[in-house]
Amino acid sequence: MATIPDPHLAMVRPVTPRTPQGCEECLREHSPWVHLRLCLTCGHVGCCDSSPLKHARRHAGSAGHPIVQSFQPGEDWRWCYVHEALV
Repeated sequence: MATIPDPHLAMVRPVTPRTPQGCEECLREHSPWVHLRLCLTCGHVGCCDSSPLKHARRHAGSAGHPIVQSFQPGEDWRWCYVHEALV
């Protein structure tokens, strides 16, 4: 059985992290995070679902940018929030 590619991958663009030092919202709010995710549509850096405020998921929902990549050193996987799957 063939795997069907995620249609949201068409939204992936070359991006530059907007806040490479950490989660954009957590830095503003002085809130802690666990791990970081990079939006592959606009470069937003947000905190993961294990973080208290889950800014990466919130950004994906509000901006309609579903594909993120881990922004942790040594990790290069991507995730689609719509399909809740690695892509």
